[in-house]
Amino acid sequence: MKTLARLVLGLVILDAAVTAPTLESINYDSETYDATLEDLDNLYNYENIPMGQAEIEIATAIPSGNRELLTPPLQPKDAEEEEEEESTPRLIDGSSPQEPEFPGVLGPHTNEDFPTCLLCTCISTTVYCDDHELDAIPPLPKNTAYFYSRFNRIKKINRNDFASLNDLRKIDLTSNLISEIDEDAFRKLPRLRELVLRDNKIRQLPELPTTLTFIDISNNRLGRKGIKQEAFKDMYDLHHLYLSDNNLEHIPLPLPENLRALHLQNNNILEMREDTFCNVKNLTYIRKALEDIRLDGNPINLSKTPQAYICLPRLPIGNLV
Repeated sequence: MKTLARLVLGLVILDAAVTAPTLESINYDSETYDATLEDLDNLYNYENIPMGQAEIEIATAIPSGNRELLTPPLQPKDAEEEEEEESTPRLIDGSSPQEPEFPGVLGPHTNEDFPTCLLCTCISTTVYCDDHELDAIPPLPKNTAYFYSRFNRIKKINRNDFASLNDLRKIDLTSNLISEIDEDAFRKLPRLRELVLRDNKIRQLPELPTTLTFIDISNNRLGRKGIKQEAFKDMYDLHHLYLSDNNLEHIPLPLPENLRALHLQNNNILEMREDTFCNVKNLTYIRKALEDIRLDGNPINLSKTPQAYICLPRLPIGNLV
């Protein structure tokens, strides 16, 4: 009985093995891979097939398989570059703010390593540094022509503050704390026309360039020796000289011939010479330009020197008693 059972089991196993599909490797290579261009024309020639007998070939593309796309690992150098790019801020156009496209476009840097034209306002050749609590003259662009630094805390003007600024025409340092000016601070400026130093603490006026047409040093501390002798003699184009509210004891002589306005009010002037304005040796001399003279607020009696005004188009303003 056992023998019969084993025989039946063997026949079943044999039948299953015979009916099972043959395991053969699948070849996806097409027979046309080795065909030439001429063979392809004959192989796929559909011109002679009647419309009614045309068939559509259906084929299955070679399976690509579920393959994972592997990315090669970053090399150490590449990783560092990528990290550096991510850590560096970029502007909208991709440029870095630490590296401007035009170096120096904001002017030279101050002592705090801050561009002057970012701290101040630069418009064309004019630099405005008003009311910025500055305690020194900032480095200026080479093409600066007009410089305003009013209402600051500047105490001293050094000899190199305006060095090499050959186009500088106007300096306005109103309302600072200036008490000291280097002797060569302004002298070598070849095109300087206007100098405004009012409302400071200046005791000694340095040598000035002869190109000046406008000087305002009002409300300072200029005393008896505050202005050098003949300080304005060679300033042939000087039109306005404002020295009011100081401690001057005399009128600075000689005065330029083309001077139009002289303000000396609120000083300590005690006397006046007859040749202060006129030429006593030439009674026909007329000083046409000088029409504005202010001597009010001084302890001087203008009526004591009537011959000092005969060449003037207008009498000075001041005490007559």
